[in-house]
Amino acid sequence: PLSIDALAQRAHMAPSTFHKHFKEVTSLSPLQYQKRLRLDAAQRLLLAGRDVGNAALDVGYESATQFIREYKRLFGAPPRRNIAAMRAGGLAQAEL
Repeated sequence: PLSIDALAQRAHMAPSTFHKHFKEVTSLSPLQYQKRLRLDAAQRLLLAGRDVGNAALDVGYESATQFIREYKRLFGAPPRRNIAAMRAGGLAQAEL
């Protein structure tokens, strides 16, 4: 879990100020940034052979359904299809 209040306190800022500065630097809210980090980490796990359910749990999702929905929103395809396309694309690139 991400606590904006705790992060803001560590940065010696009010939560609203922290949120504003964070978004200026990253172009994402702290929660969007955390979600992106989790989904990127999950994609790496999936590419390494981890199954979808375990990858979702490993990066902090309690619901595989929610994970799949957010993964598809970010990467444009459900996890299995996205990983298969990446592997196929990687093989095509390696053959060139």
